[in-house]
Amino acid sequence: MHQPLSGLRVLVLEDEFLIAMDVEQLCRDSGASDVSILRTLGDLDGHADGNLPFDVAVVDVMLSGNSTLGFARELYRRGKPFIFASGYTEVNDIQRNFPGVPLIAKPYVGDALVSAIAAAAKR
Repeated sequence: MHQPLSGLRVLVLEDEFLIAMDVEQLCRDSGASDVSILRTLGDLDGHADGNLPFDVAVVDVMLSGNSTLGFARELYRRGKPFIFASGYTEVNDIQRNFPGVPLIAKPYVGDALVSAIAAAAKR
């Protein structure tokens, strides 16, 4: 069985419970060794500095109406691999400010999400 995320620790920033559970299951089914879900910006406090162990992140652009772009900028600055998975419509802003970071639009196809995570993690 092909496991493109084999052994990876995946951080998921997602405020919608069912979507978060779906992403977690997709990652685990694809071989991820650990999946951490953060649902609010408050949960993010202090994690951009690396004290939450993860290899790649799936970042929803908005968590409960609040932008995660500051957190994403810190990940980008540090060279931590991540993708955006969002219903956010300002795609040009994302592409201009985060060149090379994939944006998977909601609703997304599981295979596309897993492929983007694997590519971000250089798999």
